[in-house]
Amino acid sequence: MIICDTSTIAKFYVFELESAAVRDRLDAEDAVCVSELVRVEIMGVFHRRLRDGKWSRDEFLNVAGQFAADDIRGYWTWMPLDNTIVEAAAKTFTTLPSSVFLRASDCIHLVTAIHHNFAAIFTHDTHQTVAAATLGLEPVAIPA
Repeated sequence: MIICDTSTIAKFYVFELESAAVRDRLDAEDAVCVSELVRVEIMGVFHRRLRDGKWSRDEFLNVAGQFAADDIRGYWTWMPLDNTIVEAAAKTFTTLPSSVFLRASDCIHLVTAIHHNFAAIFTHDTHQTVAAATLGLEPVAIPA
């Protein structure tokens, strides 16, 4: 069982150098956990490709449909985004060193992992990698 952020899930659906390795690794896991925040963020990733002209409307709808189908078949194990997570994420910033760049949504992913006792988080985001280590999580990027 692993937990992933949106940057890793995006590579599952959007062709990038690491995509095949990400699909293989996630397929080999008994459970792939993700914050409920991924539902919104991944659609934002897909929509950006549409907005930037990298996907047609049909390609966008096809990938969004595949994500929905994967969800229905239980591929993703959803970690709740509840008040406990939101409060812990907000408090994280009060002790975070001033030198660490951490976006609010990335903080939610990291706090979700910590709250559910994961030692590592799968991420391909540079800023989140640094922040994860600062918060005591091992950041893991799946190489190509």
